[in-house]
Amino acid sequence: MSAHIATPAYRLLAELERHFDHIVEGVEEMVDAWQASGLPAWSFDQPQGVDAKWLKHVLSDVWYEDGQDGRATRSHIGLVAVNEATLKKACAVNTAKADFAKVLADIRKEAPTLVPEIKAVIPFRHPELHTHLKGTGLARLHLKQCWRALPIAEAPVAKVRLAWYSSGRSITRLSVAEAERRLMALDNAADHIRIQLKRLAGIPSQEPLAQVQRQAPLMRANLFFAEPLANGKTRRALNVALPLLVPCPSGKLPDHNIPPSSPPVERKRARRSDERLEDEMFLPSLRVYRYRQ
Repeated sequence: MSAHIATPAYRLLAELERHFDHIVEGVEEMVDAWQASGLPAWSFDQPQGVDAKWLKHVLSDVWYEDGQDGRATRSHIGLVAVNEATLKKACAVNTAKADFAKVLADIRKEAPTLVPEIKAVIPFRHPELHTHLKGTGLARLHLKQCWRALPIAEAPVAKVRLAWYSSGRSITRLSVAEAERRLMALDNAADHIRIQLKRLAGIPSQEPLAQVQRQAPLMRANLFFAEPLANGKTRRALNVALPLLVPCPSGKLPDHNIPPSSPPVERKRARRSDERLEDEMFLPSLRVYRYRQ
């Protein structure tokens, strides 16, 4: 790497490390504030009771486990009653996480070769975290788990209903030319790839195609506010991969259900965004469908 490139790149790395420090320190301060408040919490995984040690553990879970799929993230579902002091600290953590994500995006754009170094080097900045890694199979930083925000209810909540959402799909439009390039990047000597290339050659070059990616099941929280918000809304739904922080002036957690321990095997929701797609996959190697004519 030349000098004129290296300096800005490592300045970005130093900035990223600073934001990581703010995340770690902010979590510690938030957990301390919550512990001092004496307010309750509930965990999906530990219904018998949780404490500050649990909260610090789940909010500091930013590591890859051995064998973990790089695209997958671990979830920690729970509810945490918070006061104003804890809420202020939580907002500071989310600001640090947003700053971390912004600088990381700049690094991916301007100096992508630094990313492996980031995953390996940043943990050494915190001796306590580095000691925790030894012998636990937690070797590298999981960047997405690092910057994902803490879910916060913006007002006191009367009840929370948790439910698995396993019907999520992302659909990306592809041109015929793009689909051809992606197939050619695979083993184009293989019979099944040649068959798909031939199939692709048989449709109009301007026809749009749809690549469908099924998203991993996630937990969704439906919040019912104790009082209507300023905009008149009385409820809100949000995905929760980390404990939901709920302002609780009463000192008690809102009424909540206990969802099944695992997501349903079958999809329960009717197809919506993908109902315009043909039932049969057109290019299986790319998970590509044609639109219904």
